[in-house]
Amino acid sequence: MAIEKTPAKNEIFFVWFNRYAGVTIKTPSKTLIIDPVEVKPRNFKSVDAILISHEHYDHLDQSLVSEIHKNTLCVVVADPTSAKRLRNVVAPEKLQEIQPGSEVKLGGVSIKGEKCNHPPAATPVSFIIASEDGVKIFHTADSLPFPEMAAIGEKEKFDIVFCTVGIAPGTSPETGAEIARLTKPKVAVPYHTGSAADQKKFAEILKREMPKVTCLVPEVGKIYQISKRT
Repeated sequence: MAIEKTPAKNEIFFVWFNRYAGVTIKTPSKTLIIDPVEVKPRNFKSVDAILISHEHYDHLDQSLVSEIHKNTLCVVVADPTSAKRLRNVVAPEKLQEIQPGSEVKLGGVSIKGEKCNHPPAATPVSFIIASEDGVKIFHTADSLPFPEMAAIGEKEKFDIVFCTVGIAPGTSPETGAEIARLTKPKVAVPYHTGSAADQKKFAEILKREMPKVTCLVPEVGKIYQISKRT
């Protein structure tokens, strides 16, 4: 969904726009869309980059990516499998493949590929995004927790982590809470679920076991503001 207002220095805005991993992130200078599916192209009038985490139907809609790309001339950053599927619908100079350990720069905004523990996907990635002012975001796609998340969290000191709590194989409020426990963000967001009960259970676990981590239970289509960790 479009975010018309521009965040201030040391802030970002985000909108969760479907029940999967679809998120719009707006920094002071850039607008990023992650895994757009089940949404109208006209809702995205100004886009700098589309990020695709893996090839599953609830993360990659080739025709939708193509239409948004044509309308906005945005860059498309995709995992290797998705990048192959997009070669015929995205201009070659605008399509960038990303893998764990690689990085794409959009002006002052950094997008790093990281491991994603989602075995059903061929080459999944999660995304570490840093705004111009160093607001740190971890979009975990459909990932289950993995031990290296602790070191990643310690290094990056995330302001916000999106934690999968349902739909994807093996995921649950408990696995989502484990991601929060490992990464220790300022704000943890339970997403990738159509169940309010999953989100509520996630929030209960965090309140009980990680009281220093703020739980933000998102509503689809609502704009949220996140500020830099201090």
